[in-house]
Amino acid sequence: MKFLTRISNAIMEKYLPDPYIFVAILSVLVVILGVVLTPSSPLDMVIYWGDGFWGLLAFTMQMVIVLTAGHVLANSPLFKKFLTAIASSIKSPGMAIIIVTFVSLIACWINWGFGLVIGAIFAKEIARHVKKVDYRLLIASAYSGFIIWHGGLAGSIPLSVATEGHPFEGIMGVVPTSGTIFTSYNLFIVLVILFTLPFFNRWMMPKDDDVVEVDPALLVEEEKKFPPPVNTFASRSERSYILTILIGIIGVTYLIYHFTTKGFALDLNIVNTIFVILGIILHGTPQRFLAATQNAIKTASGIVFQFPFYAGIMGMMTNSGLAAVFSEWFIAISNDTTFYLFTFYSAGLVNFFIPSGGGQWAVQAPIMLEAAQVMGADYAKTAMAIAWGDAWTNMIQPFWALPALAIAGLKAKDIMGFCVFVLIFTGIIISIGFLFF
Repeated sequence: MKFLTRISNAIMEKYLPDPYIFVAILSVLVVILGVVLTPSSPLDMVIYWGDGFWGLLAFTMQMVIVLTAGHVLANSPLFKKFLTAIASSIKSPGMAIIIVTFVSLIACWINWGFGLVIGAIFAKEIARHVKKVDYRLLIASAYSGFIIWHGGLAGSIPLSVATEGHPFEGIMGVVPTSGTIFTSYNLFIVLVILFTLPFFNRWMMPKDDDVVEVDPALLVEEEKKFPPPVNTFASRSERSYILTILIGIIGVTYLIYHFTTKGFALDLNIVNTIFVILGIILHGTPQRFLAATQNAIKTASGIVFQFPFYAGIMGMMTNSGLAAVFSEWFIAISNDTTFYLFTFYSAGLVNFFIPSGGGQWAVQAPIMLEAAQVMGADYAKTAMAIAWGDAWTNMIQPFWALPALAIAGLKAKDIMGFCVFVLIFTGIIISIGFLFF
């Protein structure tokens, strides 16, 4: 295994481009495929691209905030002590890989936004304390927990179909989470990945001579120096705890109201609210909170101008009918036994071009649900096959790795050599879940 991962890492380091180059190449490829495989003209594809370019603007801002606010929270004095205490108790590289994978899996099952950020921050903190651990594998292990998100409590597809008035209610009705997240096949997939992936990642640890330890420069935290206080309103308010307490009361009151009236409903906006409010409270003064924010915002720069390109690709895939073409290929070779399996594979392919779970469901659901009706297949299981396909190929799709890479200070090619094997390993488990359950 170590030999294979060494070859995989060498290939990725040599041939995998920067995520921006990747999405640029993907954009050109989709234009070509759209012209070849659909009735669309080159001009049509360009128009679809332009019309969709800002389609993920709200989501982009959500991702910037979850990344920035998570970084701010993790660097608050209390939270940093908590992470340091856990990280310092880990004594060996192997245990570091196992624990960071397990923590990331649990966190991503609860909420993907929370898990994606906390996993990377926790891994970076472990790198400060554990010597001889391969930093690339450590961050890849933190990111690998993301594989489980669409089978978890915040999965966008199972939560969508459980909501009254969802777009496909007329076809499949309202499906409670007992028919999606808490089914035997989904729990089988989740539990097997949860208890095997940490050890699989540990198995990928390179030999001592091949270990790439963290660059100490990546662990240096810039310490903000504040000017001496002066007796002015502006200076006193910047250092005042009163405003922090008042904002904290407002924020906590709202969160209590949200959870008491809506239950444990975590969406990306609520996760961001929790991160922001806790960050404000734990940094104490507005001055320290703002300084931490200015330092954290640098980590979000990599995603700001890449997400619009993926929105443009989504526009082309949807409006040209290219996503439907891909889905129909898999339907054509499916039978009663393999339908869910090939639905899963088709979703994995489409995910390369439409990495948004909600966006992919909107595109694939009409096609796959119609096929399920013809074959007499279960609608809810079809939806979960799409959900798992969406999550699966995220392991080698740089889109979702960008926040973790930004926190870690690495490039996609640094971790993708390991992620290829995570893709293969989890793909086998998920395939078994849909084929035999």
